[in-house]
Amino acid sequence: MIPGETDLWFLPLGGTGEIGMNMNLYGHDGEWLMVDCGVTFEKARYDAETGKRIKRPDVQMADPAFIAEQADRLCGLVITHAHEDHVGAVPYLWPRLKCPVYTTKFTAMVLRRKLAEFNLTDEVPIHIIDPDATNNESLAIGPFNLKWVPLTHSIPEPYALYITTVVGSVFHTADWKLDPRPVIGKPYRPEHYQAVGEIGVTAMVCDSTNATELGHSRSEGALFTGLADHVFAAQGRVVIACFGSNVARLQTIARVAEATGRYFGVIGRSMQNMSDCAKACHVVDDTFRPIDARHLGFLPRHEVLGVATGSQGEPRAALRRLATGRHPAMELEEGDTVIFSSKVIPGNEPDFELLIELLTSMKVHVITDASSEKPIHASGHPASKELAQMYDWIKPQHAIPVHGEHRHMLANANIAKKSGVPRQTVGKNGDLYFIAPYPGIRRNAVATGRLGWQHQQLVSMTEFDDNSSKGQRNDYGRTV
Repeated sequence: MIPGETDLWFLPLGGTGEIGMNMNLYGHDGEWLMVDCGVTFEKARYDAETGKRIKRPDVQMADPAFIAEQADRLCGLVITHAHEDHVGAVPYLWPRLKCPVYTTKFTAMVLRRKLAEFNLTDEVPIHIIDPDATNNESLAIGPFNLKWVPLTHSIPEPYALYITTVVGSVFHTADWKLDPRPVIGKPYRPEHYQAVGEIGVTAMVCDSTNATELGHSRSEGALFTGLADHVFAAQGRVVIACFGSNVARLQTIARVAEATGRYFGVIGRSMQNMSDCAKACHVVDDTFRPIDARHLGFLPRHEVLGVATGSQGEPRAALRRLATGRHPAMELEEGDTVIFSSKVIPGNEPDFELLIELLTSMKVHVITDASSEKPIHASGHPASKELAQMYDWIKPQHAIPVHGEHRHMLANANIAKKSGVPRQTVGKNGDLYFIAPYPGIRRNAVATGRLGWQHQQLVSMTEFDDNSSKGQRNDYGRTV
């Protein structure tokens, strides 16, 4: 399992066959390059007999055992953007990797805050990449040459990677969409991708999250009117729930607050960290002026617009604490409004439904994207039409779908085939994809698994799975 000088390999350890905890390896000429190192979060699991929630580590990540055992061959770790499923595992796993990290300014700031919690701030060598300042010249990391290709997504500074070697090349998309009004950052430009396609791409490793969705994804810029209308109509306090790392959504909500004459406050530590980083890196505009969340409880109800973590119903998140009267910042009362500017990730339905029950029992008005006449949520991932367009621009010889469950990756592969891509390969974590000199795949080439963070240490999830396999229900309530 050591790539030769004529080899170009792709080996996913996490994020292929699932959504979350992305960890990808590229191998060439005796060395490996890691792209992204993320976490996932435990979904609701309940005991079939007692109905009680099964306690498992909340934070989970791919087991890096394969590459940790040959860390001397790991020439670097590249982080494509600052979402948890791409950067969140670095503080937990870097001591086993001990390689330099390459990323952009905003992502580096988010990462440093995470490293500080583990006393690793001065240990991890972080190299900040500024593609604009360098005119996007390629950077050599070991035997790999990298160019950062700008994308649109729901967070500042998202980039694809154009990875070249002497034997082949890869366009690694990471997370993306084709957004003409992304709110944060510049709109997408077709010439960026057409230029890569003209040079030539051996394989495209591509996000599959929304490949089963027809048409084109909704723009972030389309959400202001719907959110503003709901806030204008509300009589009491308003709390908008969204993903804590969605900086574009936070910017839109800040503009809604200004337009509706309400004070805007961020509730939840992860969201507060992201907000602080966004302001420090000057990626938000002058309307982004959140007040201290602790002041929200002292304001007249009609002047309050809170933005809270916990859109998936997570038990420890800010919105659940508000729904149970346990948050120190403020209280919700009858007549207040909670708006879910998000969608429920499969597996989180039980926690989400419980949260809705708690809110409605308080006689709080609940608005979801499904119940709203105007759009109040937009995905950060490409639908089928966008995937077809990207394949047309990049024109890869080989399509490798990742970042999705099997059905998403199959849909991505079918789109690639219809777009004229000669070869499509669908696999899973631990499969070794051959990109050069000849395309192919070796199934189950590497053992993979999950680690969980519990009691301040990493533990294997295998023990939890073995001990909890009988008589329990999985995320959808079926016996497994």
